[in-house]
Amino acid sequence: MTQTLTKNTTKTKKIVELNPNCFQFEILELASAQRSNSKKIEVLQKYDNYALKSLFIWNFDETVISLLPEGDVPYGNLKDEATFSGSLSDKISNKNMKDSISYNGTEENIKTQKSSIRNEYPKFYNFLKGGNDSLSSIRRELMFINILEGLHPKEAEILILVKDKRLTDKYKISFDNVKEAYPDIVWGGRS
Repeated sequence: MTQTLTKNTTKTKKIVELNPNCFQFEILELASAQRSNSKKIEVLQKYDNYALKSLFIWNFDETVISLLPEGDVPYGNLKDEATFSGSLSDKISNKNMKDSISYNGTEENIKTQKSSIRNEYPKFYNFLKGGNDSLSSIRRELMFINILEGLHPKEAEILILVKDKRLTDKYKISFDNVKEAYPDIVWGGRS
């Protein structure tokens, strides 16, 4: 009886390359799709940017207090609102994206794309306790809705999740992953 030994080899999948100026949702989706914590951390470090760190701080830092009401945000085209009800996630998955192009594997509507979280993150302080306390709550909420309306729908969804500290509801990225990826972030003492 001859015994054959086989060598167990594990193939390490190469991480998908994103455009250096990619959307934040692309980074979060790529990191979330990784099976190991070390790969998640590698993705987060590779695509490190201030906007991404701001999202994580807003989401994970307990001393960052959102001044926006919790829950879904009513915004968008009134025609879209009338034809479909549900969460933004449902709308994104059910939306027929006419006039769209594929960019880094994601569909992007050419006509409506105006901004990104990378461009809008400097305004986040307006929505947080201690940021711009002189704003009325109505003005603050209108500013937030205006930002959402100018973003790619998946970027808008991220902001809605982050304002309620629910980013982990959609993305498999833990606070420990973020702390390890970005040891330069000082947690606490923000409000």
